[in-house]
Amino acid sequence: MAPSVPGPVTAGAAPAGLVVAVDGPGGSGKSTVSREIARRLGLRYLDTGAMYRAVTQVALERRIDIEDPAAVAEVVERTVLTVGTDPDHPSISVDGVNVDEQIRTRAVTNAVSAVAAVPAVRARLVAQQREIIAENLAAGGIVVEGRDIGSVVAPDAPVKVFLTASTEVRALRRSRQLGEKGVDDVARTLAELDRRDALDSSRTVDPLSIPAGAIVLDSSALSVPEVVDEVLRQGEHVLATTS
Repeated sequence: MAPSVPGPVTAGAAPAGLVVAVDGPGGSGKSTVSREIARRLGLRYLDTGAMYRAVTQVALERRIDIEDPAAVAEVVERTVLTVGTDPDHPSISVDGVNVDEQIRTRAVTNAVSAVAAVPAVRARLVAQQREIIAENLAAGGIVVEGRDIGSVVAPDAPVKVFLTASTEVRALRRSRQLGEKGVDDVARTLAELDRRDALDSSRTVDPLSIPAGAIVLDSSALSVPEVVDEVLRQGEHVLATTS
C-alpha cells in the first residue's frame, strides 16, 4: 500500500464538485464501501449496477430474449429509470414503480452481464449516469460505483478506487446477501461469479478493468470501516488539492 499521509479526512470535508469513482467485481464490497464513503464525505451516491439490473428485470419480466441485442436495445429505449442518490436510502424505479427488491434476485444477477454488454444499453445508461453526476456536483459531489466508472463514465474523477476480493470471499458475501448458507449454495454462487467475471472482463464495450491511477484494494480480510479508512488515507492528498 502507499505510504501514510498525515491526518484523516473528516465527515463533511469533501470539496465542492467531487466525484469518487469506485469499481470492482460483484461481491467485492463496493456498494457498502461506496455508501460509507458518501456518508463520511457528505456526498450523494449512485449505484450504476442497479440501473443495468433494472433494465434486465424489465427484459426478463417481458420475456425478452436477452441474447438478442436489438430486442434488449428496444427495452432500454422504452424504459424510464428514476434513481435516488441518498446513500442512506438509495432507490431505483422503472416507469414510476420501485424495483429495489426485484432487481436483486438470482435470475437478474445471472442475466445482467448479457444485457450490460449490449452497446445501446451502455450508451443510454452511461449518458444518464453522466447527467446524474452533473446534477449532483452543485450539491458537493457524488460517489459513483460500478464496473466502468473510472475508465468510462467519469474518467476525470479525482479519486478512483478499484476494489477486489478473492472469489471465495465474494461468493460467501453474495450468498449471505441472498439469504443462503449451505455449502452447495456458496459453490453455485462461486461458479456464477466466475462466469460473470469472465463476461464482464471480456465484453467488447467498456469491459471491467482497473482504471489508470486507481487506488487498488483487496477487501478479502478487511472490514468496511478499514477499507473506507484506507481509501480516504490514500486519497487525502487528492481531496486536499481539489478543495
